Amino acid sequence: MRLMPLPSLRRAAAPAGRRPRLRQALLVSLLALSQVLAPTPARAQGLPGLGDAVDMGVGAERRLGDSIARELYRDPDYLEDPVLDGYVDAIWQKLLAAARTRGELTPELEERFAWELMIGRDRSVNAFALPGGYFGLHTGLIAITGSRDELASVLGHELSHVTQRHIARIMTTQNRQTPMLLAAMILGALAASKSGRSSGDLGQAMIMGGQAMAMQKQLDFSRDMEREADRIGYGVMTQAGFAPQGAALMFERLQHASRLNDNGSYPYLRSHPLNSERITDMQARFQFRADAPRGGLPLRADHAMMAARARVLGRPGVDALRAWVRAAEAGDLAQQSAGARAGTLYAAAFSAAQLNDLPAARTAAARLRESTRDDAEAARLARLLSVEIELMGRNPQAAQALLAPPPGAEPDRSRAHLLLAAQVAQATGQPGPLIPALRDWVAVRPKDATAWRALAGLYHAANDPLRAIRAEAEANVAILDYVGARDRFKAAQDLVRNNAGGRGPVPIDHYEASIIDTRARENEVKVKEQAEELRQQERG
Repeated sequence: MRLMPLPSLRRAAAPAGRRPRLRQALLVSLLALSQVLAPTPARAQGLPGLGDAVDMGVGAERRLGDSIARELYRDPDYLEDPVLDGYVDAIWQKLLAAARTRGELTPELEERFAWELMIGRDRSVNAFALPGGYFGLHTGLIAITGSRDELASVLGHELSHVTQRHIARIMTTQNRQTPMLLAAMILGALAASKSGRSSGDLGQAMIMGGQAMAMQKQLDFSRDMEREADRIGYGVMTQAGFAPQGAALMFERLQHASRLNDNGSYPYLRSHPLNSERITDMQARFQFRADAPRGGLPLRADHAMMAARARVLGRPGVDALRAWVRAAEAGDLAQQSAGARAGTLYAAAFSAAQLNDLPAARTAAARLRESTRDDAEAARLARLLSVEIELMGRNPQAAQALLAPPPGAEPDRSRAHLLLAAQVAQATGQPGPLIPALRDWVAVRPKDATAWRALAGLYHAANDPLRAIRAEAEANVAILDYVGARDRFKAAQDLVRNNAGGRGPVPIDHYEASIIDTRARENEVKVKEQAEELRQQERG
């Protein structure tokens, strides 16, 4: 996180008779600003760390994170993909459980932070932590991983940034450095106020030197944070049961991906340790463990399929999609490992579907199902892809048949299966059986905006507009769009008023109407809080 540039000094010189008064006024200002900007006593967090205090409270950090997340939800590259979300979330939940077991995730942070992972449609290799327990993950990073262990190492690292309150620490450090920066600026102004060009140059040098020293301290602090996140993240991922060498392998991939942009500059000029340093550290951590597996990690079919999905969702272009379709027709496909073959067929089927070549998509998907029939998880993902293809081809009956579990297999209770089943139910005009299941889902997971939208679609198909509008409002609440939710709650209340006493064509459930009134009042509080935050930002 960079320090903000200092304002320029347009008129540093002053008449000779005013110099002592200027010096006195500047020094008084420095003392006053130092008192204003001095850090307040830190709250005890009970977290291991770098010995630094944290001025920002948990609630303030969460509000800051909410304001950032609200904008990310509106970004057109924010990706709502239940299949990919489900795969990543399974890894994420294991990491959260491990952090909880290790004591890194305290009860206060777990309750008050969001702990939400947001996937972005971006081909760049990146992941990042945000204030308040929000995390970003680009499809480009998922696409280059060769195992879930590698992906877990990245997610564990970013998780540790938040459990260790690194973002709040950075902000605290910047606040503490502000007096030092102001001191450099003021002393530079005093030097520049003296006559002579050399004195003016000296003043500018003092200003720039003060900025450089503070920025160097910030870089050092950031590198320490990265090392701490590496160390704790490694512990979290191994505690969660992921292979320890996944961390070193992931750093090697990151080094390869950034080779064109990484010129090997001196480490102290960088906010992150060099990848080579981190690779060596991670290799040293696991190679002497007796229980550590040797050699590389095998490419599992389910991970290869999800990496392929991430590549296609990253919008690589028509030429790349066509190349993946052709790759499935190559004669050497049988020579590939089972994992690589599954990834190739998945990429071909999904790419053909994106190109609207449904015959080719169906052919590749059928080959994929045959190839993965002995791997339960991979076979499940292959069936879900076939369901998507049939829905794209407006063949909901075929999609419905594919949703049924194969003989002897356990029913698929995943979120992706539920949401696809909701689409099939809406397309076949049979929403009734799916409404209770989806309603139970959002009752336990009220922040699932995609599920709320699916439930709204089912209610519309069942000719229940009141509950449909309320579900749309709840979807807006889930993505922190309180103004949009207010409009939908108001629409539901208007519907109740217009049909009260049997005056309209829509029968009114007064219990549902009461829930809508309560939720509308709760949402209005959020609208006012959000408006106040915006006013404070404008004043700031």
